[in-house]
Amino acid sequence: VVILSVLLFPAVDSIGVNYGTLADNLPPPLEVAHFLRDRTTIDRVKIFDINPDILRAFAGTGISVAVTVPNGDIPSLTDAGNAQRWVAANIQPFYPQTKIDSILVGNEILHWGPQNLRDSLVAAMRTLQRALVAAGVGGINVTTAHSLGILESAQPPSLARFRPGWDTGVLAPVLQFHRETKTPFMVNPYPYFGYDPNNANFSLFLPNSGFFDKLSRRTYGNMFDMLMDAVFVSMKRLGYGDVDIAVGETGWSSLGEAFEQPRCSQQNAEAYVAGLVKKYESGRGTPLMPRRSFQTYLFALFNEDQKQGPLSERNFGLFRPDLVPVYNAGIMRTAAASTTPPLVVGVGVGVGEKKRWCVPKPGATSAALQDNIDYVCSQPNLDCTPIQPGGACFDPNTAAAHASFVMNSFYQRSGRHDFNCYFSGTGILTYADPS
Repeated sequence: VVILSVLLFPAVDSIGVNYGTLADNLPPPLEVAHFLRDRTTIDRVKIFDINPDILRAFAGTGISVAVTVPNGDIPSLTDAGNAQRWVAANIQPFYPQTKIDSILVGNEILHWGPQNLRDSLVAAMRTLQRALVAAGVGGINVTTAHSLGILESAQPPSLARFRPGWDTGVLAPVLQFHRETKTPFMVNPYPYFGYDPNNANFSLFLPNSGFFDKLSRRTYGNMFDMLMDAVFVSMKRLGYGDVDIAVGETGWSSLGEAFEQPRCSQQNAEAYVAGLVKKYESGRGTPLMPRRSFQTYLFALFNEDQKQGPLSERNFGLFRPDLVPVYNAGIMRTAAASTTPPLVVGVGVGVGEKKRWCVPKPGATSAALQDNIDYVCSQPNLDCTPIQPGGACFDPNTAAAHASFVMNSFYQRSGRHDFNCYFSGTGILTYADPS
């Protein structure tokens, strides 16, 4: 789940990510905050609540944080006193030490309902905005994220429009609020849900024949741009084409059930997310918004093992819970750019001129190394028979020796990026052949 804020100038900040916590095996928030700051180019996160531990963890990191009002709290925030108490309890204890930059009033309210939340949404947004002003808290945007269920149609973009009833009843007042407060209108575009195996590349930022919109005479090379322009056209129909757009979520699952194939795969997830990152970094807009760039929050930071639904729902993460990347999304810092000590040990210049091996870091616990072994040996394209009894690398029969074999196998087969040897801080690169 990604925030994309439409600007009229090239992007100067880095990509963001949604930090969900529906899992029982995630690292502590402080470790997450430092990892994102030191090891990745991510400079903003969005959370789906107002978790005080997460807010404290990101204090002083320079990473911006967007928080979310739980859907059920929306009606109470239409009362000025309640809104002021909410700000005093949930924002002021952490701000400005933690760089809170946005408050989302609920998530996908129109899509999920119930009706009393829809009826209260705009009033709650306005009351919360006034409460921030009264508290002297500036620089925090108030918004809310919408699923693309708000669209009656999206193809072709030139004929897109919001659903009747929601258009003038809720969305026009929301857009008026955003115009007045100069805050972004957020949507959650998911080409993932429009995936067609017969035209997969169109969803995945891969070469394809494109889609030609006969009315606008624009050609679309990917579904993301098409969805964004459908939102833009729908806003223009209501007279709000000048309001900035934001995307609350977008991403791709790397693993799914048999009935979710061939959509859900590591290859597809990497193609989509890395393609979106490259688009973001290029500053390119869309066919109808060529001069706008988009601030992006990817969905999601981690694979979350307690999410409900099919297997795909638990595999949208950029990272495993041990902070090892699921695939190369193009968001990791190089060792030289990192503020943490570099992973590479040994001497010599020109990393590309000498072969490197991934080995366990001195002091890594046997339990951590066994976790690494279990993870690597669960990958379908890696052969762990050499460390099984009777295998060529079974002896010495120690966790350190077996981990050295499998960690290096993973590193060599995954592209030999520094982050392929991170293993939650238990891996280190060396020029010395461990064999």
